[in-house]
Amino acid sequence: MLVGLTGRNASGKSTFVEWFSAKGLRSVSCSDSIRSWLAEQGMDSTREALIEGGRELRRQGGGGILAEMLLEILDGEDAVVDSIRTPAEVRALRERGDFFLIEVRADQEARWERMNQRGRSGDPLDKEVFLKQEEAEASSKDEAGQALDATAEMADITIDNDGTLEELEMKLQEVWSDLSR
Repeated sequence: MLVGLTGRNASGKSTFVEWFSAKGLRSVSCSDSIRSWLAEQGMDSTREALIEGGRELRRQGGGGILAEMLLEILDGEDAVVDSIRTPAEVRALRERGDFFLIEVRADQEARWERMNQRGRSGDPLDKEVFLKQEEAEASSKDEAGQALDATAEMADITIDNDGTLEELEMKLQEVWSDLSR
């Protein structure tokens, strides 16, 4: 089983990853490939560097390169894939017959609040910057950029993550039951 996650920044994807990992799935991210490449370049993994690094790798290897690299690493192993940001990544992951894409949604204000609470390095501290990042990540003029809107349209299921953790866990348990059949 290969479960993929897509969604806006601070929508709760990391919580989903933790939940699926507790069920025995290996946790990987399309961003892992970028982080490795940045380290080879002697660069820090800031949000901006991850975005530009992803663009560069996609320019060099095509839109699905990050997912293709993950598929090689996984070699058929069950996993949850965080941070799927382009339709080409979804198409590459669908080559493996057991792939299922979940879009994680949360209200913009809730995501802004969560981002401020988590204090992750590279997260914007100014709401205007947050909104500009949102706009830049929504669509791309070429396959090298992020296209969260088009990626979300390819989701097999969408889960709204605006409620409590208990409500989310109930939704995830339903999805798990369906996937495990």
